[in-house]
Amino acid sequence: MISLSGLTKEFPGGVRAIDSLDLEIRDGEFFALLGPSGCGKTTLLRTIAGLETPTSGNVGIGGTDVTGLPPGRRDVAMVFQDYALFPHMDVTTNIAYPLRIKKVSRARREAKAAETASRLSLSELLARRPAQLSGGQQQRVALARAIASRPQVFLFDEPLSNLDARLRLEARTFLKRLQRELAVTTVFVTHDQGEALALADRIAVMNAGRITQVGTPSEVFHRPADPFVAGFIGSTPMNLLPASAEGGELHVAGAVLPLPRDIPDGPLVYGLRPEYADLSQSAPVGRRDAFSGKVAVVENLGTAHLVTLESGDLLIQVVVPEGDEPAVGASAWAAPRPGRALLYRDDRLLTGA
Repeated sequence: MISLSGLTKEFPGGVRAIDSLDLEIRDGEFFALLGPSGCGKTTLLRTIAGLETPTSGNVGIGGTDVTGLPPGRRDVAMVFQDYALFPHMDVTTNIAYPLRIKKVSRARREAKAAETASRLSLSELLARRPAQLSGGQQQRVALARAIASRPQVFLFDEPLSNLDARLRLEARTFLKRLQRELAVTTVFVTHDQGEALALADRIAVMNAGRITQVGTPSEVFHRPADPFVAGFIGSTPMNLLPASAEGGELHVAGAVLPLPRDIPDGPLVYGLRPEYADLSQSAPVGRRDAFSGKVAVVENLGTAHLVTLESGDLLIQVVVPEGDEPAVGASAWAAPRPGRALLYRDDRLLTGA
């Protein structure tokens, strides 16, 4: 288990990258740190590794306070975004390097490197140097180097970001299977919410040095704790529309919707994922529960299309099946599916709608 208590990291000039952060990561868990660039996730990872010294607070690994220990004594292995392979060493020597630092005999470390390389389909590349490898091969060498040292914790700093789209998908599946086989606690930093949702057992969404929400991928996707998380999570951003509760009704973008009980009158933010609305090019008869607008943009997603409606000053997005996309400039109505929307007040989730 990794335990972080009151962790703060402040850089010169008063820049606070991590702000009084508390977090527990369970033994054997695949845990993702997710957030936009500059939110503090890489600084947090480097602080766990011992590459950054916290301004205040404590880091615990496996029940031991390691705050004052150097990286080499924390029993963690880190895979960097650029893989950080030694260019003058061949694959065998790169994989075996952590064992060399631990004073393991040359015969044993070469045997361990060969065994680990075999598991990652690198056996035919052992004599090559990094410059002779593809990006995907370099990534596997970096993983093999981390695995060979048998650490308590794996720390991954956006290790898939340098791969092309197809290789990223393959590497994602491979990485998840490997982590489950090894059952090693893994902390994975990414700004790609698709990676986090696909890989992690739990996710911490970070913003401005703080953790906004911790939960399973399903919890973070379906019940985002505030509008920031709601807008950040999802392959298509959630619609976040100004709304108001008035006399037991919910008024949003010209539509009148049922209002959940116990919501007092006042301003709200209405959140609806584009996947949870149905688009029609016929005006609903006798109904006020649909958003009307003109089709401004139609984006091809492959098996579906993302349609953007202009409704007054608002933009409302809806995902429609392939073949059902309307023409740009056409009138259309988007009807939210019951129970799929979320209501926020003062940046706090109130309920579903």
